[in-house]
Amino acid sequence: MQTLRLFSGKSSSIKHSKPEDLPEYVAFGFYHRVLLIEPAASFVYYGCFKMIKKASLMTALSVTAFSGWAQDSNSDTLVVTANRFQQPVNTVLAPTDVVTREDIERWQAKDLNDVMRRLPGVDVAQNGGMGQSSSLFIRGTEAKQVLVLVDGVPMARPGITNNPDLNQIPLSLVQRVEYIRGPRSAIYGSGAMGGVINVITHSDKEQSKITAGVGSKGYQQYDGTLRHRFGDTVATVAGSYEGNKGFNVQPGSTWEHDGDRDGFRNKTFWGSLEHKFNENFDGFFRGHSYTNNSDYDLGSPPYSPAYSADESQLYNQSWDAGLNFNSGIYSSQLIASYQKVKDYNYSSIYGRYNDGTTLDRMTQRNLQWGNNVIVGHGSVSAGVDWQQQRLTSSDTTMSDTYKRDNTGLYLTGQQQFGDVTLEASGREDHDEQFGWHGTWQTTAGWEFVENYRLTLGYGTGFLAPSLGQQFGSTRFGINANPNLKPEESKQWEAGLEGLTGPVDWRLSAYHYKITNLITYYSDPVTYEGEYDNINAATIKGVEWTGSVDTGIFSHRVTLQYVDPRNDDNGEVLARRSKRQAKYQLDWSVFDVDMDVSWQYYGKRYDNNTSQYNNTQRILPSYSTVDVSASYPITDRLTVRGKIANLFDKDYETVYGYQTAGREYYLSGSYTF
Repeated sequence: MQTLRLFSGKSSSIKHSKPEDLPEYVAFGFYHRVLLIEPAASFVYYGCFKMIKKASLMTALSVTAFSGWAQDSNSDTLVVTANRFQQPVNTVLAPTDVVTREDIERWQAKDLNDVMRRLPGVDVAQNGGMGQSSSLFIRGTEAKQVLVLVDGVPMARPGITNNPDLNQIPLSLVQRVEYIRGPRSAIYGSGAMGGVINVITHSDKEQSKITAGVGSKGYQQYDGTLRHRFGDTVATVAGSYEGNKGFNVQPGSTWEHDGDRDGFRNKTFWGSLEHKFNENFDGFFRGHSYTNNSDYDLGSPPYSPAYSADESQLYNQSWDAGLNFNSGIYSSQLIASYQKVKDYNYSSIYGRYNDGTTLDRMTQRNLQWGNNVIVGHGSVSAGVDWQQQRLTSSDTTMSDTYKRDNTGLYLTGQQQFGDVTLEASGREDHDEQFGWHGTWQTTAGWEFVENYRLTLGYGTGFLAPSLGQQFGSTRFGINANPNLKPEESKQWEAGLEGLTGPVDWRLSAYHYKITNLITYYSDPVTYEGEYDNINAATIKGVEWTGSVDTGIFSHRVTLQYVDPRNDDNGEVLARRSKRQAKYQLDWSVFDVDMDVSWQYYGKRYDNNTSQYNNTQRILPSYSTVDVSASYPITDRLTVRGKIANLFDKDYETVYGYQTAGREYYLSGSYTF
C-alpha cells in the first residue's frame, strides 16, 4: 500500500503490486482526495496544480461536456459548469462544490433547497414549508442574479420577478449538482452574476432502484428507476410521487380561509435513450415531465375575487437531444432543448376556471453548439447559444403575449505556465430588445509555495429583465418600459487556499458593484407603475471553508460575513444574513453512517424601506441541527432515518411565515 499526499490535503491510498506499477499521472496529482462538498464529505477527484504534464491534461480534457454530459468519462471527478468544458475540479480557479446523488441520500434532503442551504455562501428564504415559494441568495446577490441550469440549459422563468424557484425541480430528478460561486456571465450570458447552479439529471450508473419513505405532516415519497443496456444503447425510465399534508404556513393571517394546512404534491416522469454510434460519436434523447400542486396563504382578505388565488398548479415538460463528437484534441457537442411551462394560480373558493385564476404559459427553445480544443497545457472553448422565449400571461378577462430571441457567442480558455494558471472568457449577447451586450472575465492562480495557491479575478456580468418586466402586465396594472436596461455588475475576488497540517482550507474575499438594478415603482394614487433601472448596490464579503479528518470523523466548516447594501441609502438588502456558520460531521461505525449538520444564520432584515414601508422589519438570528443515519441491511437494501430541526427551533426566514419545526423521516431503498 502506497500513500500519496496531494494538494488537497487528504491522503489517497492506492494498491499496486509494486511501485513501478503506479501510473505516471499519479505522481502529478490526478488521484486526488478533496473535501469539496459538505463538512467532511470526501470525494476522489482529479487534481492538477503543480507540474501538470501536457499529456495528462490532454487526457483529462479530451471528453467535452458542455451541458449535461458530466457523466461522460468520470462524473465524480470532472466538472463541466465552470468553463463549459470538462476539466478536473482542481483546475477550476473559482470556488466550486459538487454534490452527488450519494450525498443527497446521505443527507436525506427532501428538496433542492435542502441541498443548497448546506453549501457555502447560500441563504434560503422560504414562505413556509415544502413546495412554498422560495428565494436563493448567493453571497448577498439576489435570487434572480443566480443562473440555474438543468443539464446545462437555462431553467425557464415564467414569473414577473425573474426569480428561479428551486421548489419547481423535483429532487428525484437530481443526480448531481455543480455549484460555482462568482460571476459567469462571460461564459453563460444573462443571470450568472452571483453564481451558477447546474442540476444534472443523468446518472451513469447502470442499476435499477426503488425507494419508499414516510415522515411527519403526512409526508410520503415513492420513486423507481429502471435502467437497462441493449448493446450500445442504454434506456432509462423513472417515475416518482412525493407529497405531504403540510401545516398552516401563515397562522397570523386575518383571512379565515388561510387557517387550513398548506400541503404539496408532486408527480414526476423521466426517460432517456443513450446510444454510442462509434468511437467518435454518441448521442442522447431524454425527456421529463412533472406536476406540482401546492396550497398557500394570502395573509389577509383579498381586495376582490380576482385576487383570491391560494392554490398553485405547475406543469413542466422538457425535451433534450444532443450529439457529442470526440477525436483526439478536438471535441464538439450540439444540444437542442424545448421547455414548456404552464403555471396556474387559482382560488380554492371559486375553482380553477373562475375568478382568481391566472395562467403563465411559457415555451423556451435552446440551441447550444460548443467546441473544445486542447492547446498546450490547457484548453480553448468556443461556441454559440440561441434562445427563444414566448410567454402568454392571462387571467379570465385579459391576456398579454411576449416573445424574445437572444443569440450569444462565447470564447473561453485556460492555460498553465509552470506554477501559474491563467483563464479568460469573453462573450457577446444580442437581444432583440436591447441589442448587443458584452461581458468578460479573467482569473490568475499562482501556487507560490507547494500546497498553497493564490487567486485573483475580475469579471463583469449582466441580467436581462424578465418578459413581464420588459413588456408590462395588463392584469397587474404594470406598464411596459421599452427603455428598460439589463442589470450590470463588476466583481473582484481574491482567494488563498492551502493545506496546513491536516486542514484543507480556502479563504475568499469579494467585492460586487451592481448597477441598473431593476425596481418596481407605482403611483401612490393610481397604483399603476412600471419597472425601471433605479437602484445600485455594493456587496462586500469574506468566506472561509475548511475540512479535516480526525480518526473516523470527517468535519467541514463554512464561515461567511457579507455586507450587501443599497448605494442610495446605505440600507442592508433584505433577507440576507450578514453572518453565517455551517458545520457538518460525518462518521461511520458498525456499518451505520451518521451525518450531523448545524447551521447558523445571523440577524436579517425582511424588507427594505419604500413608499409602503417606512421601517425595516428585523428577523432574529437562528440555528438548526439535523441528524440522519443509514444502515445497509444487505448489499441491495438500505434503510435511512432523519430528524430535521432536532431541537424544534421556532424561526422565520420570511416575516409572518411559519417554518415546519421538528420533523421525522424514515425511508428504504432497494437496488437491482
